[in-house]
Amino acid sequence: MTTATVTRHGKRAVRALGTGTPVFVLLAVLLAALALTDPGFYEPDRFLSFVKRAAPLVILAAGQYLVIVCGEFDLSVGAIVTAGVVVAAEVYGSFPGAPWPLVTALLLVAGGVAGLVSGLVTTALRVPSFITTLGMMLILEGAVFFWTGGSPHGALPDAFRRLGRGAAFGWLPWAVIVCLVVGAAAVLLMRSDFGRTLVATGDSERAAALAGVRVPRARIIAFVLSGVAAAIAAVLVGGFSGVSAQAGRGYEFEAITAVVLGGVVLGGGRGSVVAAMAGAFSLQALFTLLNLQGVSGALESTVQGCIVIAAVGLGAADWSRPRRRRTKLSGGQPS
Repeated sequence: MTTATVTRHGKRAVRALGTGTPVFVLLAVLLAALALTDPGFYEPDRFLSFVKRAAPLVILAAGQYLVIVCGEFDLSVGAIVTAGVVVAAEVYGSFPGAPWPLVTALLLVAGGVAGLVSGLVTTALRVPSFITTLGMMLILEGAVFFWTGGSPHGALPDAFRRLGRGAAFGWLPWAVIVCLVVGAAAVLLMRSDFGRTLVATGDSERAAALAGVRVPRARIIAFVLSGVAAAIAAVLVGGFSGVSAQAGRGYEFEAITAVVLGGVVLGGGRGSVVAAMAGAFSLQALFTLLNLQGVSGALESTVQGCIVIAAVGLGAADWSRPRRRRTKLSGGQPS
């Protein structure tokens, strides 16, 4: 195989990965660092445990991506996770025999309704989504605190917690299966006409509207799907973490950080859902590495802030200026 052939194949691989190339490289580096730091990291049980811990964030990142790529934000997903866990515990406290599929379905519907309200307020009343979903977050957090007094009652039965901490076939965590299913659904959705509509809406709302796209409808559906994704994450979090009034705290910022880390442009119009989910895995791998190195978990928020600023700054930088300057100095003409 010649050097030219290798170079050609390399360029094709980069084009296939698209704008998410840096996050895939980062994920590979972090996974290699984990293997060097902890030689037993890739033992099947431990690696699957890592994926299981990352699954809620990966699912939230997929839902957050749908909202961001069409030009909006959703800050309510962490509160939806908390509300989902608490509501499930309260339901089982009042109806211990409630079948888990019914409770799970109710949570998914409730998450979708929360997303629907955010979408309607954002599109119909033209309230910026940042403000709308911040308000929804505060409403849900206040409602949970008022309902429980800060101390949730009830417990989640083993049948409900199976998805979060149980395993299929005795070795494959259900959380990993759920993560794979949601990830595959997100990829298929973005390859459909609706997915292309979301990207076009984020790229240019006016152009999309002139092309016949029902922009409000597309954005409302994105918010609904983000709410459903948060409800799925709530089921997994409740499964392996139990009941807590802080179950979803901070998840909204972690999801946004993961999406930005995946190269998705804030403001919409560009980015890959696969890269966004890879960003979630990278963030979880980074936190795991810091923990293994003995770095305090209190610094996680600091790390997230640095990632967001750096990623947005690099994405907004005009890299054509240095190229034009080099071309001018060499006496050539800019292309």
